[in-house]
Amino acid sequence: MRVRSLTMFRHAKTEHDSPSGRDFDRVLAERGRRDATRMGDEFRALGLSWDLVLSSPARRAAQTANLAGLDPVYDERIYDASTGYLLAIVQETPSSVRRLMLVGHNPGFEQLAAMLAGLPLDMATGTAVELVLPVDDWAAVGKERGTLARMLRPKELG
Repeated sequence: MRVRSLTMFRHAKTEHDSPSGRDFDRVLAERGRRDATRMGDEFRALGLSWDLVLSSPARRAAQTANLAGLDPVYDERIYDASTGYLLAIVQETPSSVRRLMLVGHNPGFEQLAAMLAGLPLDMATGTAVELVLPVDDWAAVGKERGTLARMLRPKELG
């Protein structure tokens, strides 16, 4: 049995409104910019890397990924995705990918992480949750198949 790793990284703290009035265009607040950078520093300090990083193209998610030093592929399906839709994205991941990261939004991220881990998880802005999944192929990922490996919150970093 191969083991796969799924990390879900919720975008950092945002401004309440955007100049355009569109939710999609909201940008990170100053605290969010600091937190995203700190999370990237922590990923590197822990030696974490991913075979594939998929990010919502919403400005706040893209800024979070970029400030964390990630090199994402933008996938418009992640923006405003339901739990089931996010699970489908995970299940479509090529089998050559062992470590996958998604950068995006709640409530979908929090709900998917809780469903896969089989326990309630609170993903405040800027939180990253890593789940270990004992599956040979991403298509087998499903309810309560994962184990929580780590939860990183910017406010808890030194």
